[in-house]
Amino acid sequence: MRRRMPLEGRALGEPWTRRRLQVVLIGAVAVVLGLLAAGVAVVLGGLSNSRGAVGRAPNRVVAPAPASAVDRVAAAPMRSATAQDAQPGELAVQDGMALHVPSAMGEGPAEVATGFPQTSEGALGQLIAIDQQAMQPLSITTAQQVIGGWAQPGGPTRRSWSGVRAVAQLLSSSGMPGGVGSLTLDLRPAMGQIKGTVGRDFVVPCVDFVATVATGSGGTHRVAVADCQRMAWDNGRWLVAAGSEPVAAPSIWPGTRASYAAGYRWLVSSP
Repeated sequence: MRRRMPLEGRALGEPWTRRRLQVVLIGAVAVVLGLLAAGVAVVLGGLSNSRGAVGRAPNRVVAPAPASAVDRVAAAPMRSATAQDAQPGELAVQDGMALHVPSAMGEGPAEVATGFPQTSEGALGQLIAIDQQAMQPLSITTAQQVIGGWAQPGGPTRRSWSGVRAVAQLLSSSGMPGGVGSLTLDLRPAMGQIKGTVGRDFVVPCVDFVATVATGSGGTHRVAVADCQRMAWDNGRWLVAAGSEPVAAPSIWPGTRASYAAGYRWLVSSP
């Protein structure tokens, strides 16, 4: 795993407290949940009937354009969640099959681990590697380099990708947009799910991380942060696929009753 890097900035003399860390992380999760709400709004808007334009009969209905199979998988709604759901909660004892995530076999662009097989679990493993490398350094530049090397044409860009926006939001919320700071981020994948597939070459995997933010003064806070992405098998590796990002995954504390209800399963590393 790439070493932790200092965050890009903090106002000098402003102490970090556990309460401040909690506010910052809840704010970042709220942004993720906001992306979920926006995605649902887009889906509902695309599926709703629209009125005719000026000059047409006022009650004429224009049918929406048919969605492709991959778009239907990406746009399918997921369980809703609140910022409170992302906080540590009581663990449930529940039976359930684990998802076995294969190990990486090498390193690709932007120092992202690669070499995952052409399976749904391989796509999940690649997404985990992309997210960790993009966000753990807490650098907008690094996040942009990662998505630049791992997205198909027509997919998320250096400006639009939710991973870049999440890093920017965390930096902004913490009051540390530039300079040198002592905040670090660790993303540990805990649970995941395969939202859907289309053939062997398209998968929408979702991962539920435990994000731990720590300061140089010893303060720490943990929160769940989840991500779903379109993934396409392209020339021997999984890439973030063309098209708009899927409806955002619910960020739910791993192992709680709500996490199981959302379809998450524990992740187990495979050789």
